[in-house]
Amino acid sequence: MAAIIRRELAAYFASPIGYVYLGVFYFFSGYFFFGGVLLSNSTVMTPVFQTLITIVMFLTPVLTMRLMSEDRRHKTDQALLTAPITLGAIAGGKFLAAALVYTAGISVTLAYALVLSFFGSVNWAMVWGSYIGILLLGFAFISIGQFISSLTENQAIAAIGSFAAVLACFLLDALQSIVPYPWLATALRGISFTRRYTPITNGILGISNLFFFISVCGIFLFLTTRSLEKRRWS
Repeated sequence: MAAIIRRELAAYFASPIGYVYLGVFYFFSGYFFFGGVLLSNSTVMTPVFQTLITIVMFLTPVLTMRLMSEDRRHKTDQALLTAPITLGAIAGGKFLAAALVYTAGISVTLAYALVLSFFGSVNWAMVWGSYIGILLLGFAFISIGQFISSLTENQAIAAIGSFAAVLACFLLDALQSIVPYPWLATALRGISFTRRYTPITNGILGISNLFFFISVCGIFLFLTTRSLEKRRWS
């Protein structure tokens, strides 16, 4: 798995994808920090983490669009599928590589909190809680995007499909208000990403919310492995 992680990390920064992702993320997170925190003379980081949802939603498909589809397009997936390594390790290694790049981007929020600590009191419990929340949210989106990338060899289709899937996760709140069946509305409310993520940004690390995002990662990594298995036998 370590070799796959190194391979994928090298691929990110051998092309513009890694640099574009980090540059865009740093720009917009800095903009939200300056406008939502510094200009308001506040030391509360919650507005930054709440607005970062939009950036994460748009940028994670950029990270995941090439994870599996590029190998299929260049036919290098045949070497991976016949290598003496489990399919779970392949899916896990690619996921961890994307997760590391994502973490490198989101970690800048800790630098913002450190800057604020020189000018006032920072609620570090809330900062760390929000940081964990945005990490888990991004990891869940990466796992979804990786699965979609495993279904096609076209990176553009993978990116669009991943964005549509992520957007659908946020539309569950609107959908639950119009469904005619109470049981279905309850089910949609239970899998709503927004309802799970918002309490975490307020420093409430509910076990059920954390387990929800971890479960999403596990489910879609499993589906990616099954997609690879189908590809191997075909």
